[in-house]
Amino acid sequence: MQQKPASPKRRSRWLRWLGGSALAGVGVAATVVSALLHRAEPYLRARIVAALEQKFHARVELDSFHVSLLEGLRAEGKGLRIWPPQQMLNAAPADTATQKPLIQLAEFRFHAALRYRPGVPIHIAVVQLHGLQVDLPPRARLRHAAPDAQTNAVQNRSAPGSGLVQFQVGAVECTDAHLTLETDKPGKLPLQIAIARLHLTGVSAGLSGAMGFQAELTNPRPVGTIHAEGQFGPWVVDDPGESPLAGAYTFEHADLSTFHGIAGMLHSTGRYQGTLRNLTVDGATDTPDFRLTAVGHAMPLHTTFHARVDATNGDTWLEPVEATLGGSHVTARGKVVRQLAANGHPGGHEIALDVTVNHGRIQDFLQLTGRAAQPLLSGTLATHAALEIPPGPVPVMERMRLKGNFSLQDAQFTSEKIQDKIAQLSLRGQGRPGDLGNPGAEAISSTMQSDFTMADAVVTLPNLRYTVPGAEIDLKGSYGIEDERLNFAGVAKMQAHVSQMVGGWKGLLLKPLDRYFSKDGAGTEVPVHIRGTRTDPDIGVDFGRLKKSSPQRPDTSSQ
Repeated sequence: MQQKPASPKRRSRWLRWLGGSALAGVGVAATVVSALLHRAEPYLRARIVAALEQKFHARVELDSFHVSLLEGLRAEGKGLRIWPPQQMLNAAPADTATQKPLIQLAEFRFHAALRYRPGVPIHIAVVQLHGLQVDLPPRARLRHAAPDAQTNAVQNRSAPGSGLVQFQVGAVECTDAHLTLETDKPGKLPLQIAIARLHLTGVSAGLSGAMGFQAELTNPRPVGTIHAEGQFGPWVVDDPGESPLAGAYTFEHADLSTFHGIAGMLHSTGRYQGTLRNLTVDGATDTPDFRLTAVGHAMPLHTTFHARVDATNGDTWLEPVEATLGGSHVTARGKVVRQLAANGHPGGHEIALDVTVNHGRIQDFLQLTGRAAQPLLSGTLATHAALEIPPGPVPVMERMRLKGNFSLQDAQFTSEKIQDKIAQLSLRGQGRPGDLGNPGAEAISSTMQSDFTMADAVVTLPNLRYTVPGAEIDLKGSYGIEDERLNFAGVAKMQAHVSQMVGGWKGLLLKPLDRYFSKDGAGTEVPVHIRGTRTDPDIGVDFGRLKKSSPQRPDTSSQ
């Protein structure tokens, strides 16, 4: 007998019953899975903590950890803290409230495919981090801490292979990270580095091998963006400052105006290698508009350098710097170190350099340090000086200290008034007053040499010797860089006698005076002064000193 087919109504009820049963089954399964995940979360959290304790040999804390199986394994955690083991062991119980975690992490998350097999780590392609803070203690707080029972307990508790679930991380993406490098040197502040973005590869081997990294950092002083890439690690647990580091960097849009007294936009590229505490850096900088903000004009500045850097505090030793300012080549060696001001606030950088210029142009340095549109003089400069710039709020020209010596060849003043007086001095000193006013007289060049010091924007010259054809002038005095005031006094020695300097019939009348002004082999010796300003100088004979120094005429009253 043929069975009668089910009616559409019965089929509809059967389908609804089947769908409801399936839906109920899914709900039951979801409830079971949710319950299992809820029970598994403490276990997974413990596995993460144990793995980190094993790697860092330190106490680890994790505030929360949650897992979801939607579209694979998704996990997120908040409030991760990793403590430096030596700091924990060396601190007295009363000091535990002042201890700082080595690493703090606001939150992390990752996603992995559900392909679990016993004994095979779960592969996590990328772990995303946000709000990472790394505080590296100074070396003094990391030394002399031998493992004891507490350390061994941490290591035993986190021994590998004790859990069913293991993780393998491919890369880490981090945003909003901050690195603090503390120092045990008196008077030094910790170095703070803000890292906008950080990408790490080879993370699973990072504590036993090297990790690759790409980073974008905001440099605090001078403010600018650093793009760096290279290799970091392995992590040295006993002293993170000794962890190896190597790579290349680009420093863009560095605003030098964050240093009080100077300005310009700097661009730099280079390579580095070593450890966090002792990096060797080779690079170059270009600042097309370098200037002193209180005085001077913008000048192109290019440097190449070899330096040692302590990245834990920012101290830098230059060995050396080869710089080109305008058309002048400068070699400098020394240090740039961070210091505290006397009031306890950040004082900036202390600069101490040994500076040598073998074939420079005096006009380049005068243009950098002077207010006038045109430098005072031009010529070929050679100098050696010690430069010191202590930290402080006043302009850099007022903080700068210089001590050294210089020689200047083929010098010519750019002021027609001064150069005309130099030409007159030279021609009269040679006994050629008749050539005054001839074309080419203003082209007479001179030489200078002296020791010098500079402090409070004033250059002091204790033994300036100024030489032109036919004359030699020995002066001492000072020149104000900001107000351009001249204040020099000394002695002028000419080859010619007084009568020869004047010439003509007036010279014949003055011939009896020749013997009174002739001294020490010079045809004429007179005291002179240079006063006034650069734009309005007063150059002349100091008659007051001339009267005091003039020889006594023989007494002929009894003859």
